[in-house]
Amino acid sequence: MAQIAPPPTARPPATPGVNAASASPAEPAAFRWIPIRSLAQRHRSKVLAHLLALAPEDRYLRFGYAANDAQIRRYVDLLDFDRDEVFGVFNRKLELIAMAHLAYLPDSAQTRHAAEFGVSVLPKVRGRGYGARLFDHAVLHARNRHVDTMIIHALSENAAMLKIARNAGATVERDGGESEARLRLPAETFGSVLEELVENQAGELDYQLKSHAHRMGGLRRIVGEIKAGIKKVRSSTIE
Repeated sequence: MAQIAPPPTARPPATPGVNAASASPAEPAAFRWIPIRSLAQRHRSKVLAHLLALAPEDRYLRFGYAANDAQIRRYVDLLDFDRDEVFGVFNRKLELIAMAHLAYLPDSAQTRHAAEFGVSVLPKVRGRGYGARLFDHAVLHARNRHVDTMIIHALSENAAMLKIARNAGATVERDGGESEARLRLPAETFGSVLEELVENQAGELDYQLKSHAHRMGGLRRIVGEIKAGIKKVRSSTIE
C-alpha cells in the first residue's frame, strides 16, 4: 500500500480502509435497505467534502497513511468516473455520508480482471452497516462486468474491513502492519444483472426524491426570508 499520495499523472488507487466502527451493521439480524447511487463527475465536490470531513485517524485507516488536505484533494482530482466506479450513500440533506471506490486494475500474470475496493463512512453515521452494504454492492457490480477477483488492501489493525472480507469468503494474507484480502467472484447470472438493475433504479429514485425535497426546502426558506423582509419593511413604514 502506497504511503504517499499518487503523483499527478498516476491513477488514484482505491486504497481501501474503513474505521472499525463503520463496517458492523447495527441490525445484523434484520434487513435494512440502504439506497446506493453511482457517482459522476458532477459529484466530485461532494466526494471531496466527504473525505475532508474524515478525522486524521480515519484518513489513516482509509488511505493507509495520514493523508493531509492537499493529498486528499489530489486523490479526488485524479478520480476518473468514466473508468472506475464510485458509489455513494446520501442523507436527506444530500450530504455524501458514505462512499466506495471500485478501481479496475490492469491485467497481469498474477491477476486477470481484478478490481480494488476502498470505502469510507462519516463518523456520525457509523454502526449502520454502510460499509458492508457498499461492499456487497461493489461485488455485485464487479461480477456483472466480468471481474473475477476483488482485492482489498487494509492495515492489519483494521479489523472491521478484514472481517467484511473474511465473511464474504476472501483469503487474507498479513504482512506486518498491512494485509491483503482476495475474494474470488462468481460469474454473472441473469439474477445478478437483474438485482443490480433494481438496485440502481431504486438508488436513483431515492436520490431524486431527496433532491426534490431539498429544493423544496430551499424554496420554502427563500419564501420565508422574503416574507420576513416584507414584514420588517411594513413595520418600519408604520413606525
